[in-house]
Amino acid sequence: MKLEPFAMERLQSIWEHRVAWNVSESGVHPLRVEEVAETDDERQAVLTQSLGYTQTNGTVPLRESIAAIYPDATVDHIQVTNGGSEANCIALWRLIEPRDDVVMMTPNYMQVGGIARALGARVIDWPLICDMAASRWRPDLDLLERIVTDKTRMILICQPNNPTGARLKAGELDAICRIASHRGAWVLSDEIYRGAELDDRETDTVWGRYERIIVTSGLSKAYGLPGLRIGWIVSTPELVAELWGVHDYTTIAPGAVNDCLARIALSSSRRTKLLARTRGIIRTNYPVLRKWIERRRGTLSHVAPEAGAIAFVRYEQDINSTRLIERLRDEQGVLVVPGDHFGMDRYLRIGFGGVPADLTGSLAKIGDMLDSLPVAAADAR
Repeated sequence: MKLEPFAMERLQSIWEHRVAWNVSESGVHPLRVEEVAETDDERQAVLTQSLGYTQTNGTVPLRESIAAIYPDATVDHIQVTNGGSEANCIALWRLIEPRDDVVMMTPNYMQVGGIARALGARVIDWPLICDMAASRWRPDLDLLERIVTDKTRMILICQPNNPTGARLKAGELDAICRIASHRGAWVLSDEIYRGAELDDRETDTVWGRYERIIVTSGLSKAYGLPGLRIGWIVSTPELVAELWGVHDYTTIAPGAVNDCLARIALSSSRRTKLLARTRGIIRTNYPVLRKWIERRRGTLSHVAPEAGAIAFVRYEQDINSTRLIERLRDEQGVLVVPGDHFGMDRYLRIGFGGVPADLTGSLAKIGDMLDSLPVAAADAR
């Protein structure tokens, strides 16, 4: 299996700790251990945690807490992984075969498409429609109906979406599942941003809408705990048992301290508190970004994100997005994700989940660069 370079992750890995200003992240400012383990009992639990192997598919208390998020799920529906990325990886590795068709919502987190291609599948893009009149990125269900065939093994969606911050409505999720059911295809829904909504209304999950459902998620984005590397899969007990077997070949078990802290974070009252913190950050910071964009009306535009600390911003300057972010990095010390990393030039994914002063400073630097560049001719846009 030969994997193509994962351009966005490599960009961030090399540069995120070397620049002065980083708005490439898609989560909120991370918490510290002492902010998760708040009480003396919780801190003692962390400090006295044995560093042996944990239950390899996640401890029962952790799987119980995850299952409680999904109606009618039990511990047998849950596989704990090392981050949402491992969750996606082992699900695709188990189910995708050479010459399968995989339909992928685009834009999307490009890990899933890269893995599917490495496994020998044909990846068919299913583009979201940027509907400025409706102020949303919406799915083209008629197109999905046409491109899903008997060869389609899986439909990949991201709910809420990375990089647009868009959410699919309940009826749209039902329609996707109906289309999948006609062909016996699996639906894999990456729901890592669920819980990070600007309007406090938790995003609809695909869970429970169809038999062949896989939900992947984790603590990195909505919970502000990326360093814990705790993710999970929710699916049928039969598939979860098989994915546990795949997990035995990858990372074997989550870290013992990670599992311990995750149990604390996902206790009912603490989960509510963590999500409220995230929503407070994005509600505070997004207006700063929105006003910055509005001041450049005519050269910048976007559809307001509904969830996640990310906005997908369209620019009209006459420069390729990769070249633009290289100049921003080298000349202004700012790291931004280019639209090229999602297959969409003339876009920037700007993260707004950090410290407000850092966001303001980063936007000022980006604005200085954009304001100095010529706008593309109309026929070149």
